[in-house]
Amino acid sequence: MGAQTNVVAEKVEDLLDAARYNDIDDLRTLASDGVSLDSRDSQGRTALHMAAANGHMTIVEYLISQGVDINALNDENNSPLHWACLNGRVEVVKRLILAGASLSLLNRYERTPMDEAIGAEKMEIIDAINTTVAQMELENTSVT
Repeated sequence: MGAQTNVVAEKVEDLLDAARYNDIDDLRTLASDGVSLDSRDSQGRTALHMAAANGHMTIVEYLISQGVDINALNDENNSPLHWACLNGRVEVVKRLILAGASLSLLNRYERTPMDEAIGAEKMEIIDAINTTVAQMELENTSVT
């Protein structure tokens, strides 16, 4: 049992590394080997957290297309959107919101993704959130 758990943990680590370092081929290979794209590491982080934080749009697009949990929370209750906002990843922020990422999730510090953008003084993120939400409202899509 222990060895099996280690192999799984190692594969999850590989998956998150592929997302972190923008290695779409590695990510696809791991997925076809049966590693769940929603896998979490010991801190609750997913591949989407890593890709969103690092601004890797190709990986973000791929993960969204594969139906991963877009609002997955890590151990600090941060969603991938929280991380994208904190790191100033404008395109990723827009894409996550359009894909249905929640703007109202609170992390363990009781902060929403927008709060994180404000705290980090990422004005371009605040503009991107407002613009994207307005665009969705115009298109009459429901925003949570």
